[in-house]
Amino acid sequence: MQNKKVSVINAVTGVNKSAKEKPKAPQKRGQPTKVKAVKNEKAKANPRPKLRVMFLGGLNEVGKNMTLFEYGDDMIIVDCGLAFPDQDMFGVDIVLPDFSFVEKNVQRIRGIFVTHGHEDHIGGIPYLLKSANLPIYGTSLTIGLITGKLKESGLLRHANLNIIKPEEKITVGAFSVEGIHVNHSIPGAMAFAIRCKAGTVVMTGDFKIDSTPIDGDTIDLAKLAKIGGEKVLCLLSDSTNAERPGYTQSERKVGESFDTLFRRANGKRIIIATFASNIHRVQQIIDISEQLNKKVALSGRSLENVVSIAQELGYLRIPKDLMITIDQVKRYSDDELVIITTGSQGEPLSALSRMASSDHRKIEITGNDCVIISATPIPGNEKTVNKVINEHMKLGAEVVYERMYDVHVSGHACQEELKILLGLLKPKFFIPVHGEHKHLRKHAQLALAMGVKEENVLIADNGNVIEFNRNTAVFCPSIPAGRVLVDGYGVGDVGSVVLRERKLLSQDGLIIVAAAVNLLTASMVSEPEILTRGFVYVKESEQLINEAVEVAKNTIKFCLGGVVLDIGIIKSRLREDLSKLMNDRTRRNPMVLPIIINVE
Repeated sequence: MQNKKVSVINAVTGVNKSAKEKPKAPQKRGQPTKVKAVKNEKAKANPRPKLRVMFLGGLNEVGKNMTLFEYGDDMIIVDCGLAFPDQDMFGVDIVLPDFSFVEKNVQRIRGIFVTHGHEDHIGGIPYLLKSANLPIYGTSLTIGLITGKLKESGLLRHANLNIIKPEEKITVGAFSVEGIHVNHSIPGAMAFAIRCKAGTVVMTGDFKIDSTPIDGDTIDLAKLAKIGGEKVLCLLSDSTNAERPGYTQSERKVGESFDTLFRRANGKRIIIATFASNIHRVQQIIDISEQLNKKVALSGRSLENVVSIAQELGYLRIPKDLMITIDQVKRYSDDELVIITTGSQGEPLSALSRMASSDHRKIEITGNDCVIISATPIPGNEKTVNKVINEHMKLGAEVVYERMYDVHVSGHACQEELKILLGLLKPKFFIPVHGEHKHLRKHAQLALAMGVKEENVLIADNGNVIEFNRNTAVFCPSIPAGRVLVDGYGVGDVGSVVLRERKLLSQDGLIIVAAAVNLLTASMVSEPEILTRGFVYVKESEQLINEAVEVAKNTIKFCLGGVVLDIGIIKSRLREDLSKLMNDRTRRNPMVLPIIINVE
């Protein structure tokens, strides 16, 4: 077979550079030709396998992180998350990676290694395990959160869950995976050093360098430096904050702001909205509340679940009699209460949003409330968060959010921290991950500034397959890596066509035209009826509706008179004629749904 020339793609500059073949060593004098031939034949018969990294999610997007590693006949997965739907995904609950490639290769996959317990890293696991019951590895909190998800899905009984600790090495197939403790906005976060005969790959997961973490357990920079001495083949690093200069502030900064705000509350009830998984932040709220003799209540099912698991596993220290239920808040005066709630992203069904709309069963917002939103809006959520802020203010509450005080810090590394990691690991190849394209490109530029060769910095996309050996990295044919939409109990049954129809319905509404015909006699049994939803108010548009009925009647008569006895053609003509009428009269394009019944 003729050898094809492969090309190393420099995704930073877009320039293609041909991979240079390694020059053959000169033959020594006196070396028997036969021995050399035997060695070459042996090498061709048993070539060393290549390490392949395949991206199923998490690139050029925020969420549904999932990466597949392959060496020889063995594969492992790092993370299996979900993403939340965009605003144009009407009715969609969550977005999953495409698992089809994993399902085809399930016999070769040795396990799923999870960096931490956020939804964008664990949320897809229950859906994957329905078709592929794979071993799962993570820290005790990560496994605890996964356990709760699998219990809800009825999959816990047969799940193979394994708790691992930082610096513990797990051998699965051809891979040895070592966890490295890192700081993040949730305890129990780890990076992974993935070793095989092709070399060492480090995948950071989400991380930051916090010198004063709440639990006192700093990122293991010494271990990272030691691994850097192994000549790291490739680094895959978190890019979320690659655009932000400097360092990410310590989580303790938020605690200092909370302490100041609590003391300045002047007898008000304090309501704090934060991410359910931010256990360190919850701990700080509990500690300050204890100091000021306040009771703490939780509002939000996800928050209650996470706090329960974290307390059971020892990640949360809650003094006795400090916590009360949301049903008990009426027993205490406002200045004795702190309520921690979900809804920091303005989610319509969250506890904070229901409070803002006066729809919460237990909490009514008054002018004696101080509402603290301890989170930064995720891109795309700004409008919903601002709406919640405004609604609380209309009810008289004082609202504190990030831009006013330091009530939130990121869990992701900024530029100087990303440089520190690059300097410690000194990778031969670098792939920025976890972020939109602008984040990936900025992180790539940081790697170039830190001395990584231009041809060794690769910006990938979901579906890309990158093959490594010790000297080259090449892009191979892509694998399926689309998105699977979950709507209610339906997984993957909502596609682009359904989304397009939902979009049309949201824009101009729906017109239904129903009629009965007799195809044998080519006659109309009943006159057409017109129903509308989301288009016009019928009582004020009787003339338009009557005109639509006449158009539908004439169209059906024309078709039957021309001996068109195909219901599909009649529906098509009705759709065209009514759409034209509505566009001419209203400049709108509602969806037209004809229903023709053949009565014989």
